[in-house]
Amino acid sequence: MTIDSCKLPLESDATGTIRVEHTRVTLDSVVWAFREGATAEEIAERFPPASLGAIYAAITFYMQNRPEVDAYLARREAEAEQTRQCIESRAGAKEFRERLLARQRGNESV
Repeated sequence: MTIDSCKLPLESDATGTIRVEHTRVTLDSVVWAFREGATAEEIAERFPPASLGAIYAAITFYMQNRPEVDAYLARREAEAEQTRQCIESRAGAKEFRERLLARQRGNESV
């Protein structure tokens, strides 16, 4: 019997986001769920477009490349924070957010 290396079901899109198995499911989502204690089966239930095998492969990739994946996740978090700050700095963003929250609470008519 020979053991062939398997191709990882991970791919990087044009923005540098790593996705699982040609889906919109990100490596970030899988790793965060895993860090929260979710099993591969639970993660697959949360993200049905990705197969259980792809979830296991993503977790394995994370476990074998933890420093690199942690650095990738830190970059993604920094980019998300920068985007959030940019959006919140726009004129009227605070008022718009407050209106949305009020509407969600049912304190404002539609």
